[in-house]
Amino acid sequence: MKRDILIELFDIIESRKTSTAQDSYVKSLMEDGTVKINEKVLEEALELLEATTEKDQGKKEKLIHETADLWFHVMVLLSYQDIHISEILHELKSRLGISGHTEKSLRNK
Repeated sequence: MKRDILIELFDIIESRKTSTAQDSYVKSLMEDGTVKINEKVLEEALELLEATTEKDQGKKEKLIHETADLWFHVMVLLSYQDIHISEILHELKSRLGISGHTEKSLRNK
């Protein structure tokens, strides 16, 4: 059976919780806590936004690279907060077929 890459990556991130900071970048981020992880998410988000203004031929590749970096660091943040990726995927699935305007108005009630 094909395994979803996001779930596979999230499971690897989860397994790094038992590593040492010396052996694992993920563990080093988690040991530094929420502030450090948030800084990395913000840094990667800014790099993604900056990539959208690129005008050279490598723009698409840069956008792909920066998106992957952002998603990775968001998954580290989720893991640190004890939120499993499946919970996010479930939320996204629940929004399929619902207008963004409708979904937003339902959140405000």
